[in-house]
Amino acid sequence: MGAFLDKPKTDKHYEQGSGNGLRYALCSMQGWRIDMEDAHTALTGLGAPFDEWSFFGVFDGHAGGKVSKFCAEHMVRYVMETEEFQQLKDENLPPEKQKEFIKNGLIRGFLNLDEFMRKLPDVVAGEDRSGSTAICALVCPETIYLANCGDSRGLIISKELVAVATYDHKPVNPKERERIQNAGGSVMIQRVNGSLAVSRALGDFEYKRVPNMGPFEQLISPEPEISEHPRHGQDEFILLACDGVWDVMSNEDVCQFVRYQLTVTDNLERICEGIVDNCLNKGSRDNISVVLITLPGAPHISEEARKKEEALDSAIEAIVGDMLKDSTTDSAEMDVTTLTHQVSLALERKGVTFPPGGGMNAKRHVIEKVWHELRPNQELRQEPGRPSNAAVMGFFRAKQVSTGGLAGPGITDDDDPLSLPDLTGAAVADANKHHNKGDFDVNPPASPVPPISIPPQSATATATADSPMKDLA
Repeated sequence: MGAFLDKPKTDKHYEQGSGNGLRYALCSMQGWRIDMEDAHTALTGLGAPFDEWSFFGVFDGHAGGKVSKFCAEHMVRYVMETEEFQQLKDENLPPEKQKEFIKNGLIRGFLNLDEFMRKLPDVVAGEDRSGSTAICALVCPETIYLANCGDSRGLIISKELVAVATYDHKPVNPKERERIQNAGGSVMIQRVNGSLAVSRALGDFEYKRVPNMGPFEQLISPEPEISEHPRHGQDEFILLACDGVWDVMSNEDVCQFVRYQLTVTDNLERICEGIVDNCLNKGSRDNISVVLITLPGAPHISEEARKKEEALDSAIEAIVGDMLKDSTTDSAEMDVTTLTHQVSLALERKGVTFPPGGGMNAKRHVIEKVWHELRPNQELRQEPGRPSNAAVMGFFRAKQVSTGGLAGPGITDDDDPLSLPDLTGAAVADANKHHNKGDFDVNPPASPVPPISIPPQSATATATADSPMKDLA
């Protein structure tokens, strides 16, 4: 469990660009987490003979941000330098052989990068134990490839629907659980050895020390799963995001939200910002990062939809303005969550229809704009209050006791101690009292697999029986 701030850091980082018939933008925000551990890559044009190819990636770090940052800076190079990608320079390659080389090159690039990071001084010295999930998109003239490792996710939207959605690598998935158990590990409270919430990642080398097993057979595997999608004129957009988005939005929510927003604005940064705001307002406690890549078949701006959107923004501004100008409103007690809810109720009474996929949660920026205009010297609190980390640990400790142990069914990824009303006031004080006595262990349990020295691995990857790499040895 990561540590949280008393209030979220809502400053956002933006980028945008275009090339190869694509437009892209990204938005990221630290949110409630103590550190920003997400990183990203966006490149249009990969150099001759791949000038018409583009590469994008989101890397969601955990236990630190070094691995995610290193992956963002070097993943493209490690993929492009593989033997498979070097062979792609042969213009006479049959199309099916080209696809095979691309898939295997992506897998080998992930593995080679992971093996290089294992030898970094901070890793060897045991000073850096971070890891990172990865969701990458390689956009070629004829085909789009998604490479996913972990629980970040990528979507390809085509013909108004989700055409491709990557598969989250979670320890509870039967295939992942089997590999973990074969490597001597266990899955407790939906985590590897009760600690790590993903079953595939780059880095996390303390989970990759089981002797006589290949890199794709370890407790945590660096093997990406490759999805391909033949391009056609009705392809609309690609969206890559960390689990800070998917924890609170479904694939369909994101699809509907982006499709609608593309009809009211051509500002892709604003659309990404809307997703980030929506997720924060829905209760996401993680870092939040989104990359949006539009394809030639993306929806176009509709003047009718744009006018409706402008009318909605004006209605929100008027309602918030009236609330803040009301002398009976105690702005010191007001927070953005409560304010958003009150505005939503007022609009519902007027029969206003909210935009698909996000609703009022995506209008946070409009509410904050009016607040800052009318209350320039007063901060708008993000939430009505939140418990300390000790109270959160107390919640899970109580769940553990009530279910007879950590392996019981009472604790799930859906449990949200931060939303429980009884974790405030006296309950928080009591939890802090016990925490100060040392009753709570806020550190994740260590892996039961001890550090083991393994012989140097050859450059050829060891693959599982059903892996695309099985024929490369």
